[in-house]
Amino acid sequence: MPLIDDFEARFLLGVPAMDRTHREFVDLVNLMAEAGNATFAYLFADLVNHTHAHFANEDVLMRQTGFPASAEHRAEHARVLGELDALRQRLAGGRIVLARAYVLEQLPAWFAQHAVTMDSALAAHVKAAVKVKAPG
Repeated sequence: MPLIDDFEARFLLGVPAMDRTHREFVDLVNLMAEAGNATFAYLFADLVNHTHAHFANEDVLMRQTGFPASAEHRAEHARVLGELDALRQRLAGGRIVLARAYVLEQLPAWFAQHAVTMDSALAAHVKAAVKVKAPG
């Protein structure tokens, strides 16, 4: 059973780059749900790297479009990255329990909330900014 489901109905924001990145994130989290310990550790490293890139891409969108809530959005990203980086270090030391609990119990709810609030606002702003810049 996926940890994050119903992606198309709940999380498509209408900005292709964001939708693609979110789909990749969800697919990775869902793979981790049933993974054995060795596979989970490998996937967790991928998750951390993906999330760093994911947030960097959103940061570029915020800067390019002058997103007014960028400070709050970046602060939320920094908080989550701090948690992921700390868990990656624990996992490297062989401590998998906290990382697994984070992925199973906290990350899906965080993503759902973040996607429909902060990312939804960013997507709406990006779409409006693109319309303003479009010729015609």
